[in-house]
Amino acid sequence: MSTVHSTPEREREASRPTSPPGPPPAPTGGGRPGRRSPLVLAGGLVLSWLVPAGLVTLHLGVVLLPLLLLAIAAVIRVGGVLLDRLFVAGLLLAGSVLTFGLLFSLWPWGLSPIPTTGLMFSVVTVAAWAARRAPRLPVRFRWSDLLVLGTGYGIWHYLFHPVAGTSAAERVALFATSEDRLAHFSFFSGIQGVGGFNFLHQEAARNFLIPPSEVTYPQGSHFLLAWVDAVVHSGADPGDMLYTMNRYFLYLLLAYALFCAALVWAARWIAGPRLYGWRCAAVCASVGALMFASNYTDLLIHGFDSTFIGLLLIALALAVLIRPAMGPVEFLLAASAGLITVTYTYNIYGAFVGVALLGAVVVHRRRLPWSWWWTAGALACALGVAALPSVLSLMGDLDVAGASNMSGPSVEADRAVLIGGGLLALLAAAMPRYRRTASGQAHLAVLLGTGALLSAFAAYQLHSIGRYSYYIHKMTAVGVVVSLISLGAVGIALQPAYRGSARTLRRRAGELVASGLAVAAALSLFANVQWGFLTTEDNPSAWSGNRLVVWGRGEFKGDMGPKGAAALDIPSAGPVIVLFANDDYKNLKATWLASLMNRRGGDMAALYDIHWVSIGGPQVKEEDYQKSMGRLKGAIAKLPAAPVRPTIVTADRSVGERIKRDLAAAGVTVTVLSDPQNLWTEPWGRTFPGG
Repeated sequence: MSTVHSTPEREREASRPTSPPGPPPAPTGGGRPGRRSPLVLAGGLVLSWLVPAGLVTLHLGVVLLPLLLLAIAAVIRVGGVLLDRLFVAGLLLAGSVLTFGLLFSLWPWGLSPIPTTGLMFSVVTVAAWAARRAPRLPVRFRWSDLLVLGTGYGIWHYLFHPVAGTSAAERVALFATSEDRLAHFSFFSGIQGVGGFNFLHQEAARNFLIPPSEVTYPQGSHFLLAWVDAVVHSGADPGDMLYTMNRYFLYLLLAYALFCAALVWAARWIAGPRLYGWRCAAVCASVGALMFASNYTDLLIHGFDSTFIGLLLIALALAVLIRPAMGPVEFLLAASAGLITVTYTYNIYGAFVGVALLGAVVVHRRRLPWSWWWTAGALACALGVAALPSVLSLMGDLDVAGASNMSGPSVEADRAVLIGGGLLALLAAAMPRYRRTASGQAHLAVLLGTGALLSAFAAYQLHSIGRYSYYIHKMTAVGVVVSLISLGAVGIALQPAYRGSARTLRRRAGELVASGLAVAAALSLFANVQWGFLTTEDNPSAWSGNRLVVWGRGEFKGDMGPKGAAALDIPSAGPVIVLFANDDYKNLKATWLASLMNRRGGDMAALYDIHWVSIGGPQVKEEDYQKSMGRLKGAIAKLPAAPVRPTIVTADRSVGERIKRDLAAAGVTVTVLSDPQNLWTEPWGRTFPGG
């Protein structure tokens, strides 16, 4: 079958529900209509296990990821083009991994790729057999697919550019840009170490991360990446930690590029087949351009890994809730997957999906042919699974009020996009042609619900602490996502009714030219692309100064080079303290890195006091030395008793010897190593949020 361009008429037909009420349709491929063949089921189940076993044995486990994605996409009936099917299948795959992850955490095989992927392939096989669905993928596409994919590739190009051709050790300079990144990697490492969710293995997880975060912090993004790494690495044992860090870092770069592409797709998905031509190009290009120039690249730079992965998932979840161009079974599965993935990844974002889900179920109730009790039961099960980690957090040591009002460095929302995009979305939702549709009503529910939640949380912070703090910026990021994907509805408001006239070659050429101009205009207006005009060496374009491009030039690198990374890989069975500079923040990051590379991240519960130890390099001021020694002794005293004494690594040999003597005088025996080549000299403010 040849690949064809999808017209609005084809898209309207394809976007209708394909699973009508009542029994599912009989398969179109061989066999007696309406009959399930046990031999087909048996063969599918055998392949479900043989394929993973064969690929993992050949160390080709990475192939299992696209195979799983395609298998899910071939069974569901969603949307009208292949890209739509793949995005929704990706959401379902993420939801499946996190839901089955509760089982993976308890069975004896942990995250081993053969049993985990074998189980999921088996579930897909049984579902297809039970529904009498032969695997089928649409080959249709829309020209705007190129803008979705182009956004993802363009973002990836700039993200990967500074690490291309470098070694795993050299990439540590970009990996360790903040302590938040190290904290997130400790969750990832802990999940690999215990073979499942940290909150289900709390005692063992404390060896890998700082308590009580093993139960109080959401772990969905870390679990997803840990499972992906097991599949990619063709084994649950991650191997050398330096290379594990490198893979984790590459997954983050891919996830951020996918986040930007998902926003473009979600805006187009919400609009549906009613948006086409140059207006569709303008919408997709505008969302992509805003992400190219967005300050949200700082989420990646400063290590807010769970935040942008949570925003990726919430964009997908809200899109399918607003416009469920799918049958009732797929709708409930996608809604449940959205609720579970978002809540597991960043639990405060779950409230936004919950409100959107409530509005979607009410608005789209006619798409659900079963009784309300059946629907409510299915969603209650999804809610129970989604709420489990948060319930355990509340039962642990989580101080909800204190956490809600905590302070810290953050990435603020683009207020122009948040406010202007929100107002545009409300304007579009008020248009009669859109307001009368179920998608328009669900979209309005999302807009009002998001606004209400943001306003309520802002009012709470003002009432409790009299100001806005850390988490208001996290929550307004959801408002930015809603504003961006709502541009699809704005495009509908500008789109004239489709008259179905013949699309002649001349008209197609005109649409192509208009679409190109719309893309160029969007990039100029929203990404500051100046197409070579008025750009000199002394006065470069605004495009060259945005955060993504600056990252692409490698200007966010720290000064931890390959020698420093190698020095951190100390084969010690005890705690390691690294003092590479007279800079407390750099010493904290170096110590944390060394602990992670030794799979002893739990030591940081005591060694976090290194944040106030500013010695290790030459020419230490006496006042700084005495204060730092007090903190260093306190940190060592907090370490649990161990048969192996701590190891301290300094950049200056004389300072190292003095530290050893002073600790010995206080009754503390340590091993001191020195390496003058690893002195850190760059100012720490380069890699600190808000610095």
